[in-house]
Amino acid sequence: MKRLSYGLLEEQGYEGYLLKKAPERVLQFGEGNFLRAFVDYFLDILNEKAGFNGKAVLCQPIEKGLSELINEQEGLYTLFLRGQENGEKVNNKRVISCVSRCISPYSDFDSFMDCAANPDLRFIVSNTTEAGIAYDPACGLDDRPASSFPAKLTRFLYARYSNGLPGFIILSCELIDRNGDELLRCVNEYIRQWNLPREFTDWVNKENVFCSTLVDRIVPGYPATEAKEICEELGYEDKLIDTGEVFGTWIIEGPQTIAKELGLDKTGLPIRVVDNVDPYKKRKVRILNGAHTSMIMAAYLSGQNIVRDCMKDEVIRGYMNRALYDEIIPVLEGLDRKDLEAFAGAVTDRFSNPFIDHELLSISLNSASKWKARVLPTVVEYYRHYGKLPPVLTFSFAAFLCFYHMGTELGDGVLIAQRNGKEFSIKDDRWVLEEFYKLREADLHTLADSIIDNEKMWGGSLGTLPGFKDMVMEDLDLIDDKGMYEAMKEISNGSYQNSSGR
Repeated sequence: MKRLSYGLLEEQGYEGYLLKKAPERVLQFGEGNFLRAFVDYFLDILNEKAGFNGKAVLCQPIEKGLSELINEQEGLYTLFLRGQENGEKVNNKRVISCVSRCISPYSDFDSFMDCAANPDLRFIVSNTTEAGIAYDPACGLDDRPASSFPAKLTRFLYARYSNGLPGFIILSCELIDRNGDELLRCVNEYIRQWNLPREFTDWVNKENVFCSTLVDRIVPGYPATEAKEICEELGYEDKLIDTGEVFGTWIIEGPQTIAKELGLDKTGLPIRVVDNVDPYKKRKVRILNGAHTSMIMAAYLSGQNIVRDCMKDEVIRGYMNRALYDEIIPVLEGLDRKDLEAFAGAVTDRFSNPFIDHELLSISLNSASKWKARVLPTVVEYYRHYGKLPPVLTFSFAAFLCFYHMGTELGDGVLIAQRNGKEFSIKDDRWVLEEFYKLREADLHTLADSIIDNEKMWGGSLGTLPGFKDMVMEDLDLIDDKGMYEAMKEISNGSYQNSSGR
């Protein structure tokens, strides 16, 4: 079977969109699955529908990567966006042709630096993992290349400045808060460390736009178990097949001129240029991540294993929807209610994705810090707004306690527990697991009393929130009396009344 190439597609009479030649207008730090299923997909659509007419030259950010494979396939790869939309199964295929080549600065540093002299280059995109945007003082100006991504970028920008060329629109996609701001901070640190000219400092900060962005798409990546069958159906060998969910959204904080340069008004792509990315970050954390964290431990203790199967259960789905529409959305400020409800409406489709086996246990990793970041702020804001506690989200804390209390053995970074005679692992920071382990023989009320008052875990005692401790205790009694699933049912349909009337 022949390898994917432009020549092979011509032989096959491929009728899809292809862009064989175009100027390199994008430098992309990162050649992994996510950027190829997200940014490069969007760029491919912009080329087809908006006349962007630009290729992306990829830069391999670490020593081992995909540069050889990408170049062997002339930058081409097949992308499948799969999932569920409006209750219907979707499986869209597209050959992506916006990638020109991939450079490894570890083996060809000069080619990487030569890109700085390209006057067509306008955008820089990055996704170098959460740890990628970090200042490492060990990096030097003369390193070929420097180990850290911000140091590589600083060296590249200095070459651009030295060539007398304009700056860039820099779009950081790393999963950290204010990623663009943090990247600029690191770049300025290297400028100071390397004693670079003040004029260069001014050029970096005035002639470049460092955008903080929010990215959202689940990307399972290379479908190893299906690859052989897929290639047989395609009629060619593709070692870079990528898969992602259908849903995707990219929020970019910056001037509206960015939208004009990209031609977003001609595509209908889910890319928005906004004045402030923070409300959209809150939307994702509170709605998408909050739905996960408030549901998965109760669902697991009800016998479920996969998120998709939870959506087939009316009780669990109803529990999640009550949390979303009755408790989370009503106290989210800064965005239109219809926008919030549309985002929440996509959650059920995303969680129902028939192509992704998203395990509840994998989502439960570090649930203590996740509940604090994703759920607790809504609980506090709901109380401030209504003078009472949200029943589903408060119940989710009781479910969290029950889940962690099942751990009876402390292993290497895990608590060992059993459900229906089968062993499973609870994973969290060591000190969190130790807090629960030392209370393993306590009754649930004693456990709750201790964990609720654990200031290190929550940044203060949750017992200061009026009625919280009492409601959690009553939820634990309900779980003990009815079992987790029946307790979820009563909470979700509103039939359970505690002493405060919920």
